[in-house]
Amino acid sequence: MLCTDDYRALARPRLPADVWDYIDGGSGAELTLDANRRLFDRVELRPRVLVDVSVCDTAGKLLGATLATPVGIAPTAYHRLAHPDGEVATARGAGPAGALFVVSIFASRSLEDIAAAATGPLWLQLYWLRRRAALAELARRARDAGYRALVLTVDAPRIGQRLRDARNGFAVDPGVRAVNLDDAIMASSHEHREGASAIATHAAQTFDQTVTWADLAWLRGLTDLPLVLKGVLTAEDADRALEHGVDAIIVSNHGGRQLDGAVPALRALPEVVAAVAGRCPVLLDGGVRHGRDVFVALALGASAVLVGRPALWALAADGADGVNGLLTMLTGELEHTMALAGRPRLGDLGRDAVLLPDRRDG
Repeated sequence: MLCTDDYRALARPRLPADVWDYIDGGSGAELTLDANRRLFDRVELRPRVLVDVSVCDTAGKLLGATLATPVGIAPTAYHRLAHPDGEVATARGAGPAGALFVVSIFASRSLEDIAAAATGPLWLQLYWLRRRAALAELARRARDAGYRALVLTVDAPRIGQRLRDARNGFAVDPGVRAVNLDDAIMASSHEHREGASAIATHAAQTFDQTVTWADLAWLRGLTDLPLVLKGVLTAEDADRALEHGVDAIIVSNHGGRQLDGAVPALRALPEVVAAVAGRCPVLLDGGVRHGRDVFVALALGASAVLVGRPALWALAADGADGVNGLLTMLTGELEHTMALAGRPRLGDLGRDAVLLPDRRDG
């Protein structure tokens, strides 16, 4: 395995076609899915020379946790679709790499089993369900199991129009369940209908579309865990997040799976970083496929990046060893880029390290 595409190539034939499309696809015409990746490819690096790069350090801290790498795993549902051990294998792979793992509310292994397998930091991602009691219970269990933050996804009041899933009539295999939630909450996600996505049907039935900034106080009151907002793409919302006491922000367009045509995450990153002005960490996900991409995001102000699809490719390819191999590879690519760019410490990465393409040129 020499690059993320090697994991992708190995994973694809191992997964059923509808599962592959569920993992691989975006919303609408997949404009944002493509734009996430395309913008990274257009950024140019500004290397410095005659710098001692004999040692390049990728370690840092995030919300009090020491990380060996700024590359973590984004929340994605149902890891048992990719590997029988599911999120337990993902945690076993992430820990030795010193990486953060953000566990999905729709994980297919219990929060406690994942925590028992983890040797690195865990955060728990939530969607705002109509049944607030279920959210409160998850927050309590996460705190008791040693999770270090709650991550609220805020860009999905309803599910984007994922045409691949609709064409496939995609429904989650009944043998793979979101085990941390009551079966009654999740029932519709397993109901196959021609020409419809069970994921979208389930979200329409269970996601609360009335949630506003005012509701964050209730969520913050459940535990003393830090609260992270995932799905912020504008300076205006970054400001509002800080006004409401949010502890970190993830700049994300849901990997191109929600609003098609939304700004690429990398394009949004600088304005969010400028609005935050150092008051909280800013992370990024969407389109990261190489350590060079990590370098670019960090240079533009991200404290860390998260990878979604590549983690599932690696999990499908080789379980925990695949996840560990992917994270180790991306960290090694980052370290190599730092050396060749003449910036041996993460603190050396700033806006002067990169050139963004003109907005009019894509």
